[in-house]
Amino acid sequence: MSDTPDSFPVAPAADWLLAPTLPGRFITLATLTEAHAEALNAGADADTVAMLARGGPEAATVQAWAEYITRLNALPNRINWAVLLGGQAVGRISYSEVKPADRWIEIGTMLLPGARGGVVNPESKLLLLTRAFEVLGANRVHFKVDARNARSLAAMRKMGAVEEGTLRQYQVRPDGFARDSVMFSILRDEWHSVKTRLEARLDAATS
Repeated sequence: MSDTPDSFPVAPAADWLLAPTLPGRFITLATLTEAHAEALNAGADADTVAMLARGGPEAATVQAWAEYITRLNALPNRINWAVLLGGQAVGRISYSEVKPADRWIEIGTMLLPGARGGVVNPESKLLLLTRAFEVLGANRVHFKVDARNARSLAAMRKMGAVEEGTLRQYQVRPDGFARDSVMFSILRDEWHSVKTRLEARLDAATS
């Protein structure tokens, strides 16, 4: 398929809420289920969930992770994938909110410490952005990042997303903290440039 914006189809609204398995070069995205709780619990530390807008599991146990996954999957207009590396769950990536009528999607990511700094994050983003723009026909994909999260802010800028501004005290976490959320976005006609950057990073990992 050509990756010229005008060539991208617009999928029926129901398709935007599907969670197909998405294989990549290094990772696979598969529907997030309670079966992934054990691996996520084993690999997580306090930093893994410290800045998630909705918080994380209530305890560092497999049961608490399973309950957390159940809660995420029950949220409307949200689709969650497990990030699998070598068949093992090393994180979660989501269409945190899907708006087919307005043709936009929000993406949120949580990776375990051992999966950061390599190919997992860029390929996870590449797979979901490709689906959003080239399969579903989104006009816009955006990301809301905790203003305290320097690592995630740097990753957004490295990817080439446009920083739109800060939504002050936009989201109240379960611990009561009102976090500032920095908004980044990619538009349909910006996608080719971002895709080229992400693919170059994956190419570099194989060279």
